[in-house]
Amino acid sequence: MSYKSQRHLKPSHMVTAVLIATGIGFAGTVQASQNLRFAHVYETSEPFHQWALWAAEEINERTDGRYSINVHPASSLGNEEAINEGLTLGTVDIIYTGAQFAGHAYGPIGIAGAPYMFRDFDHWQAYAESDLFEEIAAGFEEATGNVPIALNYYGERHVTANEPINVPEDMERLRIRVPGAPLYMMFPRAAGANPTPIAFDETYLALQQGVVDAQENPLPAIRAMAFHEVQEYINLTGHVTDSLITIVSGSLWDQLSEEDREIFREVFQEAAENNTADIVQAEEELVAWFEEQGNTVNEVDREPFREITVPYHLGDDANWDEETYERLQAIGQ
Repeated sequence: MSYKSQRHLKPSHMVTAVLIATGIGFAGTVQASQNLRFAHVYETSEPFHQWALWAAEEINERTDGRYSINVHPASSLGNEEAINEGLTLGTVDIIYTGAQFAGHAYGPIGIAGAPYMFRDFDHWQAYAESDLFEEIAAGFEEATGNVPIALNYYGERHVTANEPINVPEDMERLRIRVPGAPLYMMFPRAAGANPTPIAFDETYLALQQGVVDAQENPLPAIRAMAFHEVQEYINLTGHVTDSLITIVSGSLWDQLSEEDREIFREVFQEAAENNTADIVQAEEELVAWFEEQGNTVNEVDREPFREITVPYHLGDDANWDEETYERLQAIGQ
């Protein structure tokens, strides 16, 4: 079933980031709850955080209090590189991370973050539900010990700047902020721009001070981080149909019973479906909202940008083989 047609749940009430630390055991005795850390880099106003809180509460309830989850938003436990490393170090138990960052540890999983890899949202959706994604997730688990359990839609990434961008030539020598993963540099380099890795929570200041001329993110992230306040044009390049992966550390996963593993999978998959639905809705509504704020939302013919980028899909930066690439491209055809 498509995420668009899934039942769109809403949290029944606001929950705190710290849940009850004890529960009642089956025999009626007080049972200590295992406290877990869920880390991400997104703002508390974003759906990803709200559904992380919901998932924390659901897991606490469905496991009869055996697990309580503290959700740490907005890079409070470190940037994306740090929280990925934290899965292995044991400093975090659950994270949201971009496919490109997960690709540092296991190259093929990064394919979902390559520019113009997907034709559209429906292609992304078909991949999220595919055997190919399950196989790649299993490969990641085998390589790292950590377990991807859900794929969340992050949105189409667009270029913001203080000038319109209509053709690739408009990006030549443009200093554009990108996240610190190599695949994010593929599209700017194809267009002749100068990609500059800067942490997500440092990007507003970098734009404001002129350290960079532009940045790229989905519309909901642009609003949440207020990038529209320091960038006049939102150019709808749609160059990455992006994902966040929910990953559980191997050390936690190894401790879980089969019953609890199924609870974690079900809860985080449901949260991913609702994250996806919220982002799809926000993308539909935000063009008008940005125009109301005085921004210019620039419709772009994406085909010239796609044409210069696709040759890089099997180039030196590709950490997947041609068979994987062809299987992904065939999905939904």
